[in-house]
Amino acid sequence: MSGIWGSRDVPWIPPELADPDGFVGVGGDLKPPTLLRAYADGVFPWFNDGDPILWWSPDPRGTIELYADTSTHPDATPGYGGLHVSRRLARTIRSGKFRVTVNQCFERVMRECGERRPEGTWVDAGDMLPGYAELHRLGYAHSVEAWIKVEGEDPDAWELAGGTYGVCIGGLFAAESMFYRVTDGSKVALAALVQRLRDRGFALLDVQMKTEHTSTMGASEIPRAEYLKRLRKAIAMTGVSFA
Repeated sequence: MSGIWGSRDVPWIPPELADPDGFVGVGGDLKPPTLLRAYADGVFPWFNDGDPILWWSPDPRGTIELYADTSTHPDATPGYGGLHVSRRLARTIRSGKFRVTVNQCFERVMRECGERRPEGTWVDAGDMLPGYAELHRLGYAHSVEAWIKVEGEDPDAWELAGGTYGVCIGGLFAAESMFYRVTDGSKVALAALVQRLRDRGFALLDVQMKTEHTSTMGASEIPRAEYLKRLRKAIAMTGVSFA
């Protein structure tokens, strides 16, 4: 396959052949055709500035189930699938303390995600930022932003409190990262993302690897083989749109 989807001449091996740590290849580029082919194959880039581009497909794979219920996920919250929204967070969402937008400042969200990671920034590694910014321009990458009012100033003045971003193909949304400047900012953005995906009929929310933070929000793990089966069905979906 060629064009926007890239070719099968890629720098990674099929994920089915990879070890559990998920390392599948090195090299290539971060242009939209390569990135889209990677996500369609169940692969994503992850590397530090100064390193070559490294490609991964871990086993197991972290996901947040969009349509889970309490019978399978005891912490599931009605209306949010497998995402765990505490009563306190639900009250915060309902209070209107935060305003949520979509695709208002994609590159800013991406930069904030990189700069606020404890291991240091990674957004400037290689062509990461321009590659994903171009995906955004083409309609394949999206951001969700949470804003909070600025105290003592113009009542219409809001500042960025948190956000998340990721790549969308068919019924797949591959969440890349999230950040917060204000407590609950990232959680509000993630909750809004899950609601949006559910409302629009998406099939799969990929969070790559289950971490301590995503675990508290309801992330679970599935075997890579199962993930790849679900991925193929998700990216083949038509009539699904994030925007």
